[in-house]
Amino acid sequence: SQPCWSEYLTTRIEQNMVVNCTCPISECRAQPTAAFICSIVSSEDIIAKYEKALLRGYVECCTNLTWCTNPQGCDQILLKDGLGYGAACSKCSWISCFHCNFPEAHYPASCSHMSHMTCAKCNHGFCWRCLKPWRPTHTDYYNCSAMVSKAAWQEKRFRDYNERCTFHHRAREFAMNLRNRVSSISGMPEVRTLTFVLDACKVLEQARKVLAYSCVYSYYNQDMDSMDIVEQQTESLELHTNAL
Repeated sequence: SQPCWSEYLTTRIEQNMVVNCTCPISECRAQPTAAFICSIVSSEDIIAKYEKALLRGYVECCTNLTWCTNPQGCDQILLKDGLGYGAACSKCSWISCFHCNFPEAHYPASCSHMSHMTCAKCNHGFCWRCLKPWRPTHTDYYNCSAMVSKAAWQEKRFRDYNERCTFHHRAREFAMNLRNRVSSISGMPEVRTLTFVLDACKVLEQARKVLAYSCVYSYYNQDMDSMDIVEQQTESLELHTNAL
């Protein structure tokens, strides 16, 4: 009957199980169509939730589509092939990484840098995403050493880079909050244009992000020749960013 179907479909929609649901009769594998569901379910809120479930299922099935990964929340759908790596979301300006599960673009650190973690005590490498040993299924494995002196040096080195990375992330949040505050008052008629301040805040946000992930890159970089160049460029960028 219609009331039974309505209750069944409503429950499935509320439980986010409607996309692949079938007829409640055990031996029947027929799936209700969208037109049938819309004709049975009368609640507009439930129908809206059903349409969101359809959209979510469609995005998850398309390898070239993904959701914006802004942790503050964004419902924008991104086209990987069209935007490419490092392009900003047109709605919230968040820059996502399309190559790994890290929530934002992390240049100059590579995707492997964002997932390869090292124990500060024994220098044992493991993958942050699957928590399994880095060797042999992963790449860029670093040999574990039982030397206490090396372990202590590695721990201090990690602590130093981690503190620098954390500082730049907090400074970036300050720039974002400042931009939001300036945006809220820039629309007042008695306030002259503050476009230059907003532009400066955007530059600060980008610079702080690059500096934060440069810490990750430098921590994992084993090429001492290139390290000198990277550190010089990082120091120069940090000086100009602090001045700004």
